Amino acid sequence: MRRSLVLVALAATSMVALAFLIPLALLVQELAEDRALAEAQRQANALTPALVITTETNAIRQAIVSTRFGSEQRLAVHLPDKGTLGGSRINKDQLAAAKKVARAATVRTPDGVVYLQPVALNLGRVAIVEAYVPSADLTKGVTKTWWALGGVAIGLVAASVFVADRMGARSVKAATALAEGAQAMGRGDLSARVAPSGPPELKAVGGAFNAMAERVHHLVTAEREVVADLSHRLRTPLTALLLDAETLGAGSGAERIRQAVRGLEREVDEIIRTARSGLSDSDGASSDATEVVRDRLVFWSALADDQERPWTVRGTDRPAHVPLPRTDLTTALDAMLGNVFRHTPEGTRFAVTLFHQADMVALVVEDAGPGIENSEVAVLRGASGGGSTGLGLDIARRAAEATGGSLRVDRGPLGGARVQLRLRRTPPGVWSRIVLSGHHLRHSWPQMAPRRLVVVTPPGASGSWDRNPDALRRAPAVALSAPLPHHRFRAGGRNR
Repeated sequence: MRRSLVLVALAATSMVALAFLIPLALLVQELAEDRALAEAQRQANALTPALVITTETNAIRQAIVSTRFGSEQRLAVHLPDKGTLGGSRINKDQLAAAKKVARAATVRTPDGVVYLQPVALNLGRVAIVEAYVPSADLTKGVTKTWWALGGVAIGLVAASVFVADRMGARSVKAATALAEGAQAMGRGDLSARVAPSGPPELKAVGGAFNAMAERVHHLVTAEREVVADLSHRLRTPLTALLLDAETLGAGSGAERIRQAVRGLEREVDEIIRTARSGLSDSDGASSDATEVVRDRLVFWSALADDQERPWTVRGTDRPAHVPLPRTDLTTALDAMLGNVFRHTPEGTRFAVTLFHQADMVALVVEDAGPGIENSEVAVLRGASGGGSTGLGLDIARRAAEATGGSLRVDRGPLGGARVQLRLRRTPPGVWSRIVLSGHHLRHSWPQMAPRRLVVVTPPGASGSWDRNPDALRRAPAVALSAPLPHHRFRAGGRNR
């Protein structure tokens, strides 16, 4: 905005200055010519009394020499019978034309202007007084005046630009303060306020911002207290439930119940802690996806065994760090696994696979159930066809997007739903991303030379496709694991 104001002021004042400067410059030049011709007329008129009294040659020469123009040999007199006295700069034709006109006239010459003044003598005779004005006198003082006018114009333009810059700086400073206050609130600093400044409109915006920030602060504080109080109330029944679970004795079922109660207690503690601490900047928080998968499968495996669900886990043989807090990743994985147990019959098989890529970690949960009819609606917040809240996949999607990744829902090789949680690593890998899936291969296949490609990755993450788009659409999603030299490509019977 500051630059725009300066440019507008520069353009406007420049046009105004030019609109006045050009006519003034022409007027100055015209005035200089008029001044020079007026002086020539005065010098010519000085000889009129002498010519009226006498036409004697010596007297006329003496009168010519007595004038300034005459002493500079710029004055001449053309007598009707005695020729020309002094230095003349016109020819006979021009002289004859001046006598016919019988009034004052000017004649342009290559080096100036000649002023011709007729003087009536006795017996109807006419003498012509010639006064010469050189070009230097016609433009005398014009250049200096032009420079002065240009300096004044430049000064006015500079002054207007300076004033516009100061006005813009004032407005920009106020707008910058508002932006910084909004950014501070976006980072979770609810105490951020601004000092209203600048034009009246921006002052009003600053006051409205402070009022809004104060209102938001009170609302968020009240909501935090409500959440913390509600969570704290859950401690008592949870403690009683945990004590009852301890009395169940030994057995896998009893241990599973105790683990579930302890997990619920940890979640309640986390809710209380988060509510008390308020919004926090989670930049830099990370977790190990492999560790989270192992930990949560300890809990879910007990329920799977109870429901006689066969299950497999792959890709948890090495760490997979992602820029996501452990609690958020745990919640996302629980939402994905919870969908399997809620929306598929008991005994339905499921698999959890962790794919490692240079700049991405893909967490895939698939089952052999009936699948999801509309995958696009399934990830919408609040959309559910099974009587649940419909928040699970939306929570997982937001967790993926927090890392710059995405959530994809489709049908997997087991015949049921396949949910792919794609989390970007930080920092990204040193080699470019390679994703081999039905979707990505359809776009990159025309540039790939092999007629047949086999990717050898950790167990369960391999596959091969013919160079056929229909086969690619049905192909399961797989990925190359990092680092690149640890993998083998076979194309046309040769290893690469």
